[in-house]
Amino acid sequence: MTSTNGHGNPAERVPPGDLPTGRPLRTEPRSFLMHVAVDSVIAFCATVFLLWLFGVPLWVMIVAAWVLGLCAAPFTRRWEQQQLDDRKPTTL
Repeated sequence: MTSTNGHGNPAERVPPGDLPTGRPLRTEPRSFLMHVAVDSVIAFCATVFLLWLFGVPLWVMIVAAWVLGLCAAPFTRRWEQQQLDDRKPTTL
């Protein structure tokens, strides 16, 4: 299977081994605070409608989302590290 040069032009096919590498892939997980922030946003989006139906104030929803994000961050960071470790090439 051949790949295109990034523009999708089939007339300019590039063999898979000749693709430009670009910047190197990350080997370390993102910061703990980044995981807390992203997990909190996801928790807020996942619970806002249900909590709104029960009449929960917005500030309580935000605090609950931050607590859920803080609890989930170590697990998501560990999962990201495992994924990055699986992606590392093995050298002989």
